[in-house]
Amino acid sequence: MATHLASAPGRVNLIGEHTDYNGGLCLPFALPLETTVELTPRPDGEVHLRSAEAGRWDGTLDDVRAGAATGWAAYVAGVLWALAEAGHPVPGCDLRISSTVPLGAGLSSSASLEAAVAVALADHLGLPLDDAGRRSLATACIRAETEYVGAPTGGLDQLAVLLAEEGTAVLIDFEEPTTTRRVPLALPGAGLGILVTDTGVRHQLAAGGGYAERRAQCEAAARALGRPTLRPVEIGDLDRLYDPVLRRRARHVVTENARVTAVAAAAGAGDWTRVGAHLTASHASLRDDFEVTVPALDLAAATAEEHGALGARMTGGGFGGSTLALVPLARADAVRAGIDEAFTRHGLPRPTHHLVEPSAGARPLSR
Repeated sequence: MATHLASAPGRVNLIGEHTDYNGGLCLPFALPLETTVELTPRPDGEVHLRSAEAGRWDGTLDDVRAGAATGWAAYVAGVLWALAEAGHPVPGCDLRISSTVPLGAGLSSSASLEAAVAVALADHLGLPLDDAGRRSLATACIRAETEYVGAPTGGLDQLAVLLAEEGTAVLIDFEEPTTTRRVPLALPGAGLGILVTDTGVRHQLAAGGGYAERRAQCEAAARALGRPTLRPVEIGDLDRLYDPVLRRRARHVVTENARVTAVAAAAGAGDWTRVGAHLTASHASLRDDFEVTVPALDLAAATAEEHGALGARMTGGGFGGSTLALVPLARADAVRAGIDEAFTRHGLPRPTHHLVEPSAGARPLSR
């Protein structure tokens, strides 16, 4: 049977953290790092997964339906399950997977894997890959992660990697119904780039812990204010939250939504100094109000600014992972070297850096 190739990028969230599950705004873009999937359908209902980075899993479509896949394999099985649940004739298959997206770095390795599998299956099934088709695949990938794997995420990652276009970020508004628009990021013309620093501190969102706790706190804050989500909440409403923890969590979400709007406008106007200032403010909010940074993230962000970045912040769910810094290309090496030296001085392993531009979204390679 024919083999179908597909790839899907990781993503970095320029700004808008922990807003998606609160009905809010975010501004991600795709990375040049990607997951590649080679899918060969099978007529016997068996499923064989081979990952160059993570190992192997063998089972059947019945095992998939029963939720037998665990760990990394659950993200793949979840996509097969979700597309079958949507009424598509998902076959047994051999899947060979390789990826340059680091695991647990806050760069959406899971959504990259899910989207690559979904696009390979769409290629086999002849499903459309227009805007509506991509949104449908994103819905399946979100179900795979939230229902099959059990990670309490909000859908930002899957929409980002499936809807991204080269040279742009995707402004996603999670207020019902979810809407999107492209925001050009003309970074090279301005002599700028995004330096992503993988601190090496790993998180695992599916394990729950702090991420699930933050989501529950946000939901509690919305209930206390009599709102379905924190999206319609204004800064003046926060005085009615008497629990100081809930007030801090809600303040981050309210101010972060405002920062997303401001960054989209500033990027469109080419005001990169203002963009940088909002990135810095976002990190402070995530550190002080949402309390999801760790010392390595704080160190990387602060050091990047000390060495010439216009602004820096943690990106992803937090509790580890990566930072991003808006850097003049002429200062990129100095920023990298400064962060490396600071990590060494603090007894931390040297981080990994990626100087990136907004890249293309998930796509078939066999068409």
